Amino acid sequence: TKATSLNSFSVVLSPLLPSPLLKGLCVYEREGGREMSNTTTATAATAPYEVDECRGVLRVYSDGSIVRSSNPSFNVPVHDDGSVVWKDMLFDTVHNLQLRLYKPASPTSTKLPIFYYIHGGGFCIGSRTWPNCQNYCFRLASELQAIVISPDYRLAPENRLPVAIEDGFMAMKWLLAQAVFEEPDAWLTDLADFSRVFISGDSAGGNIAHNLAVRLGVGSAELTPVRVRGYVLLAPFFGGTVLTRSEAEGPKEAFLNWELIDRFWRLSIPVGDTTDHPLVNPFGPFSPSLEAVDLDPILVVVGGCDLLKDRAEDYVKRLKEWGKKIEYAEFEGKQHGFFSVDDHSNSQAANELMLIVKRFITENSG
Repeated sequence: TKATSLNSFSVVLSPLLPSPLLKGLCVYEREGGREMSNTTTATAATAPYEVDECRGVLRVYSDGSIVRSSNPSFNVPVHDDGSVVWKDMLFDTVHNLQLRLYKPASPTSTKLPIFYYIHGGGFCIGSRTWPNCQNYCFRLASELQAIVISPDYRLAPENRLPVAIEDGFMAMKWLLAQAVFEEPDAWLTDLADFSRVFISGDSAGGNIAHNLAVRLGVGSAELTPVRVRGYVLLAPFFGGTVLTRSEAEGPKEAFLNWELIDRFWRLSIPVGDTTDHPLVNPFGPFSPSLEAVDLDPILVVVGGCDLLKDRAEDYVKRLKEWGKKIEYAEFEGKQHGFFSVDDHSNSQAANELMLIVKRFITENSG
């Protein structure tokens, strides 16, 4: 793989897609001091062309090359008023993955719960550094009075599933290392209550949170002394080969429409697989049953106009029938990302959601 810089874009040459045979490829010979060709000159029609585009920041071309913009999809102001302090830390040296830590500048308690916020983006785009992600983390740290951890993970199509799930687990292992380290980082450990950890994720991040819940199981024993107390799935990104009604009938003008959902899945699922992959569809024909799996408490949140609504509702219904402790909060008339997209991040619904999350943390901290 080779990367070069192109203004605010990076170009990655990677054999992700089959390269078509380029007709009109030139083969040059020297004859009488001038260049000759035994074929016609390649035309514009044979040049690489765009086959996929995601929110203006990711473009995939017919020859397998990828162009990523260094600019965020949501280029909004960062609302850093100093009430929350933050810093970045490397949590995976092999893959150069970082996470961003946030904490209240003037905490109201001597020990604070830890709240992971895993960003969304269909497994293909997004970053802990995007302004909308930062702004939501500022708010989470301040209003929940929590230490917020926002990890990055490797993105598709360069890194298809299950890579993002593995990176999410590595972010949890990093926290374990901090909890047992002989010379810990006081910035984190002086305030952190490692026995009160909550893992949340937005969209694709919600999918990662679900898969971590299944992997870690009730009590998160393999992370001891870190103790996960619950999971918050914010419009979790699940899929399946059989469309739900909300997917099939969702409006094209939706913030997350079916065309974009389908594109994200095509670019992120393992090559040759379908959206019935167990990491994508928890209840697909190849997915292990969750009936016998003991899980920590889960809160699922979705907007009433989100195309992912039916899958979220079905997820809650099935797990509840199997006796899991799970809650469901649906916000009527709201679309995907209503709580973190900047125009709506201070709406009544977003404010109500913050209170629901705060209550969930309080009720499950014992």
